[in-house]
Amino acid sequence: MKFICNDARNPDANELPLWLSVNESVKALNFQKSMSGYAVTPLIALNRLAEAVGVAGIAVKDESYRLGLNAFKGLGVTYALGNVICGKLGIIIEDTTFDYLKSAEVRHKLGDLTFTTATDGNHGRAVAWVARQFGQKAVVYLPKGSAARRVEAIRETGAQAIVTEFNYDDTVQLAKEKAAENGWEIVQDTAWDGYTRIPQWIMQGYTTILGEVGEQIRHMEMPEPTHIVLQAGVGGMAGALLGYWANLYEGKHPVTLIVEPDNAACIFHSASVGDREPHQVYGSLETIMAGLACGEPNPIAWSILRDFADAYVSCPDYVAARGMRMLASPLEGDQRVISGESGAVGIGLLSLLMSEPEFSGIRSKLKLDQDSVVLFINTEGDTDPVLYRQIVWDGKYPMPQR
Repeated sequence: MKFICNDARNPDANELPLWLSVNESVKALNFQKSMSGYAVTPLIALNRLAEAVGVAGIAVKDESYRLGLNAFKGLGVTYALGNVICGKLGIIIEDTTFDYLKSAEVRHKLGDLTFTTATDGNHGRAVAWVARQFGQKAVVYLPKGSAARRVEAIRETGAQAIVTEFNYDDTVQLAKEKAAENGWEIVQDTAWDGYTRIPQWIMQGYTTILGEVGEQIRHMEMPEPTHIVLQAGVGGMAGALLGYWANLYEGKHPVTLIVEPDNAACIFHSASVGDREPHQVYGSLETIMAGLACGEPNPIAWSILRDFADAYVSCPDYVAARGMRMLASPLEGDQRVISGESGAVGIGLLSLLMSEPEFSGIRSKLKLDQDSVVLFINTEGDTDPVLYRQIVWDGKYPMPQR
């Protein structure tokens, strides 16, 4: 594992990303609550695991329960597509509901629309599912090597799913080209020049996760987190939650670690260059953490991660596999959590950080100790059930021999 500590974290409240403020988050939450399928996902305290690794508390927000999609992505897509449709109707999202936007009256006004995206699986399934809710079509492009179950889950919504011969970043480019050729609406969870509004809506939708966590902590009388570990692919989810938290705490938020797979660590690489600009990594981006297999950072997310994260971590795949097994086989008294590769990497990271002598300096710098309460987001369940069983049952991707 490799670490970079951010000695230039920006505590200046004037630089806060105000479009991710608590007030903006409430707008997204209110719209999401107008969905018949909306429900708060569990916040799970793993007290025995916390004791075993040497911290005061561990809490896991389990997004595998979100909207029946087995991943968190539906939050962002629902809010983004809702805003897109509102724009076509000439209304604002605060003045409507999800059920109205899926009504026959609205479908008649809109006519036929096609939404398209590139995805490693979870985001595309969310786009396809939400498009169907609104009575519209979706065409979803996936990179080579995509798990069969993730492709099938998209097709089960009635969407067209096309597996390309490209990696994730080149598949995004293909989706952009097809959208321009066919007049489709692209719904991507990253940004580029001239394309920022939809990614911002997606990120605002994600902030519901921490809005719920705040209420759950108070209701469950749990201690406030001192640390949060956030996974990053392009950085949209991590940037959204960190931006929300930075606003909530006015730049004096708890310690935040950003974790990525070694072969797709574009946020880590950008931090290592140190010129404040986002930087792409190239290659196959091969990793079991499919949802994080992205080589080019979301630039609007990167600016938040650059200014407000405390550390950036690059991990081999065995760290995620270790986290999956730990969550699947809990200590007595803890609840089981079914977590996919991208969802479990943070737990694997903490267990190694707290146990390996070589990381004592990092622990000290990040103030990770017996008084720490660490929050994790389980971003997905077993979205690739074949690989899940191979890892959890058969021990695939074991820890290296010491």
